[in-house]
Amino acid sequence: MTTTAFAVRPTSSRQLAGTGTLLRFALRRDRLMIPVWIAVNALMVLSMPNTLEGLYGTPAERADLIRQMATNPSLRAMIGPVFDDSLGALTAWRVGVYAGALAAVMSLLVVVRHTRDEEESGRQELVASGMVGRRASLTSALLAAAVANAVLALLVTAGLAGQGVAGALALGLGIAGAGMVFATMAAIVAQLTESARLARGLTAAVLGAAFVLRAAGDSATDDGSSVLTWVSPLGWLENLRPYADERWWVLGLLVAAVVLQGVVAYGLAGRRDIGMSFLPTRPGPATGRLGSAGALAWRLQRGGVLGWSIGFLLAGVVYGGMTEGAADLVGDNAGARRIFERMGGQSGLTDAFLAAMVGMLGLVAALYIVASVLRLHGEETSGRAEPVLANAVGRLRWAAGHLVIAFGGSALLMLLAGLGFAVGYGREIGPILGACLVQLPAIWVIGGLAVLLIGVLPGAAAAAWGVAGAVLLIGWVGPALDVPQVVLDLSPFGHLPKLPGGEMEWGPVLVLLGLAVVLVAAGLAGLRRRDMTT
Repeated sequence: MTTTAFAVRPTSSRQLAGTGTLLRFALRRDRLMIPVWIAVNALMVLSMPNTLEGLYGTPAERADLIRQMATNPSLRAMIGPVFDDSLGALTAWRVGVYAGALAAVMSLLVVVRHTRDEEESGRQELVASGMVGRRASLTSALLAAAVANAVLALLVTAGLAGQGVAGALALGLGIAGAGMVFATMAAIVAQLTESARLARGLTAAVLGAAFVLRAAGDSATDDGSSVLTWVSPLGWLENLRPYADERWWVLGLLVAAVVLQGVVAYGLAGRRDIGMSFLPTRPGPATGRLGSAGALAWRLQRGGVLGWSIGFLLAGVVYGGMTEGAADLVGDNAGARRIFERMGGQSGLTDAFLAAMVGMLGLVAALYIVASVLRLHGEETSGRAEPVLANAVGRLRWAAGHLVIAFGGSALLMLLAGLGFAVGYGREIGPILGACLVQLPAIWVIGGLAVLLIGVLPGAAAAAWGVAGAVLLIGWVGPALDVPQVVLDLSPFGHLPKLPGGEMEWGPVLVLLGLAVVLVAAGLAGLRRRDMTT
């Protein structure tokens, strides 16, 4: 009996051998991506108290806000219910769910990158040939996500401690907990699927479903008590109620989900071979629809295009449907009106709100185009591009297949968003469609920069995420913080005409289009001349 006990311990320790080294390597590889995600999320949260104090500085204004939210289901679906009128509670209401969703996206990207991505590229097999335990890769990936979420929680707690330590701690732990729930979920999905792309897509789909369930529940009740809200992990974060008589026991739900999913992920990791999956990949045809490089690129990216398209269409419908309610909520609040005017232009409040929401979707579309363009780099570094280029397929033709999907897909997303706005709002179809499509030059500049990095500095291609994150931060938080116009102009979106409601200015649009063309051309020229990497 004693002998058996001593025999188990070395075996268990060998399962985790090399975890520390892999963790340091993962953090080194993500030294750009993780800080950008943390900075965007933390600044979004920490900027809210001062912004909300300017918007709702008196008890009467806060009481009116609570009354409006109690009677406005569409806004509750988007943001959630208000549980208290303190600045801390309003901060948790305004950005809590979105901060949790951003933490979830960061976490799933980190975990999939250091598990399924490594196996798909073949690097994990080389690592496993050394003194590395069977579960070391999964453990290091989860620890990397845990470190990122812990830093985020620490920044949120420290930054909001002035509003109340207990509430700040609850919000920080809740955001980090939501991130770890989707980190462990991504760990499970990475064992089930053979493709990193599919693992990211499925986990992101679960996150989207969680947001929809939370939104549906909050639109039905004004106190977060709906069953649909409680089904969603984002609903748990909301019902933690930071700064509103915290429900500390809700943290137990987050911890239980993390532990349970972690156990499942570890169990699956010990029952499969490296590179294999529990859900077999359906083999595709070698001819016909995949007879060209463009067809192969479409086959690889069609799932992502479909998912993003559905999301943008639904977002347009939701934002369009809440336009009138948002105008009622702002009412005579000069501060809120000023923010919308900085985001959407000096037009009527309804047009300014529509322009601001269209601009927000444009910023999100920039994330799509970066992800789609970087798929080209992923095909190269994984070695899958070599068999394609070994045939009668030139580099430019190979790259063009992915870039058509990236740039054309972003146009499709904004078109669908415009149709969604038209359905939700029920009027001004032409101006709203025009407002959505005018975002494309700025989106394409971000995509062009990603192409340039791939062609000229492939080792720094991931920096495109940093650029997209910085642009998102400037466009999302900048107007609320009343940053100088020179800072807003650092983003290509700051030079676009504010439509609908504003004057159409073709000069900046054409300049941005020309810049996008130059960036793409320079990137393709670099790709054509440099050596391929593996």
